[in-house]
Parts: sequence; structure tokens; C-alpha cells
Amino acid sequence: MSSGDAGLGEDHRAHDVNSRSANGASPPHPEDHAPGVDPDDLPEGLVVADGTGRVVCFNAAAARLTGRSPAEAVGGSLQHALPLEDMHGRRWWQVTDPYGGLATRTGQPERNLLLPGGREVLVAARYIRAQPLGPLQRLVVTLRSTEARRRAERSHAELIATVAHELRSPLTSVKGFTATLLAKWERFTDDQKRLMLETVDADANRVTRLIAELLDISRIDSGRLEVRRQPVDMAAAVRRHIDAHIAAGRSADRFVTRVTGPLPGLWADPDKIDQVLGNLLENAVRHGEGTVTIEVAPAPLRSDEEGTAVTVSDEGPGIPEESMSRVFTRFWRGSKRGGTGLGLYIVKGIVEAHGGTITVGRAVAGGAQFRFTLPVGAPAFLG
Repeated sequence: MSSGDAGLGEDHRAHDVNSRSANGASPPHPEDHAPGVDPDDLPEGLVVADGTGRVVCFNAAAARLTGRSPAEAVGGSLQHALPLEDMHGRRWWQVTDPYGGLATRTGQPERNLLLPGGREVLVAARYIRAQPLGPLQRLVVTLRSTEARRRAERSHAELIATVAHELRSPLTSVKGFTATLLAKWERFTDDQKRLMLETVDADANRVTRLIAELLDISRIDSGRLEVRRQPVDMAAAVRRHIDAHIAAGRSADRFVTRVTGPLPGLWADPDKIDQVLGNLLENAVRHGEGTVTIEVAPAPLRSDEEGTAVTVSDEGPGIPEESMSRVFTRFWRGSKRGGTGLGLYIVKGIVEAHGGTITVGRAVAGGAQFRFTLPVGAPAFLG
């Protein structure tokens, strides 16, 4: 195409962006509300055809997705610029017939279609008419890559596979022990029965925790994680978790607590703060080494707001620099395998639901260091 043709294409694109209907009314069009917007600035592919099916706009994102240059597409037919097929191999524009079909149609919902070579794109179309039931004046088509959807599908598939794997072991144990006890109850001593029942109880608790994690993820992803704020004594909460680890058989010498006061009054969800502290301490104990240090201190967030910061550090090998950006993503696990890899993702969701932040870095002793900061907050009944 010559430079003159390219200029004509740009004229057509500008004409499309600023066009008006024949009766002087302005058809609903995004650019009409944002004068001066260049279609090439849009993050999604945009293709616009006029009333005859001739392409008058083919932006840069559409060019990237289709591999066809705007100079090649503008001025040509829509079917040539976008040779789309559905999953059954049918030519899409012949199937939908936007110019000759029912005049009551207003567009096509987004769906997966195929470009030449089998590349998938998400395509939606809007039919713009000068008046209801009138002829099609303009056809606006949007194109999006399917990569984001595929990532979400892979994430969901991985979540299902992880859950199935984590559930299989405890449920197999529960089923095996209960079936054995029911079939041969009289053959076991009381001590053997107690051991079996304690194992069943522990495995049932494991299943309950996994289900709770799944519910938390669902609420975090949908933005429905509720925070029921009450007064929280963060220093006391930390001491309570350390006492629980000591009661479970870990040495008291492994924990060091430093509280810098006075701490501002904190309104937060006690159960969820316990979940955050429990997860961070468990990670430090299981995956770290040496002394686990927990520091609690006031943290000024802004000139007009106070907060509380909690830092959990260990003396283990730490987290590799290249992995730090992935620590709070789903299914991330350190060098030691085990668990679902969902705990830190949930921790981040809980902290952010409180309006706080959480970071990961390297401790002075070389291990991992997690630091979360929470704003003072307000009682739930004032929220």
C-alpha cells in the first residue's frame, strides 16, 4: 500500500472515531466520550467496519493479535481483515451475517474464535444502528488474547489437583482405620483403639483445615473476605502462639520476642490475625533454622495514621532472590516440599483485607524475614 493509501486509512480511522449519525444524534461510542483518544492506545484489539463491511479502523493491538498490519487491513473487507472461524471450522462472518441477519440484534457476546493457523482469540461484536431496526451503520469488534483466561484455567486445574492430592491421604487413612475398627473391634486393645481414633481425629482436622483454606481463597478471589474488627492485643497474640509451639514440644530457647511499646490500639479480626501469625510462625519453624525472632512495634503509616508492624525472622537458608516475587502467589513452596502452598497467599489476602501490607526479605542472620503492617483500624460497627 502506498503512503497515500496509508494516509487514507488514517483518515478513515479518524472519521470513524468522530463520525455522527445521519440524523445528528451521536451513537453510543466510547471515543465520543473521550475525544482525542487514539485507538492505538487501547489495550485490546479494536476493529471497526462501516455500513458496507469495509474496515475503517484497525488498531495496533488488533495488528499484534492477528499478525496483519493496519495498512493491509484498513480499506479492505472485514472478512478479509478478520478471517475468523468457530471451533467447528465454520467461517464466522458467514454464520453470524451481521449485515444481512435480523435487524433486532445488537451484537455478539464474547466467545473463543480461531484465526488462521489455529490461534485462539476472544471476540465480541457490537452492532450500531442509526435507529432501532435500521440497517447496520457500524460494526465494532473487540479482540483479546486468551492467555489470561488460560492462566486462570490452569490455576483452577492446579488448585483442583492439589486439593484432590491433599484430601486423598487423610481420607484414605480415615476410611482405613474406621473400616478396620468396625470389622475387628473386639480384637484390639484399648490402647490400639485410642491410637487409631487419635489418628482419625488428626486426619479429620487436616481435612477441615484444607476446606477452610479453600473457603478463604474463594472469598479472597471474589473480594468477599469479611473482617470483623475487635480490639486485638498483638503482643499477647504473639506470646500465645509461641506458648502453643512450646507446649507442642519445641524448645523455648528457639523463640525470641521483642515488643517495642507503647503499641497503638489495634482493631482487627482476632481469628484472622491468629491465622496470619500461626502461618508465619509455622513457616519459620518448619522451613527455617536456628532462632525465630518475632518483633512487634508501632509503625507510622502516614502523618495522620498509626499502625502496628510484626516481623518474623529465622536463621535458615532464606528465600532465593529470584523467588521472592512469587512467595505470595498460589502454590508457591520453598525448597522443602509439603503443604498446599496456599498459606502465604491467604496470609497476604487477610493482611490486605485489613488495609495492611506484607513484605518478604532477608533477615540479618541470613534467613527469611516476613513483615506485615496493619493500620489501627476502626470497630466493625463504625465501618
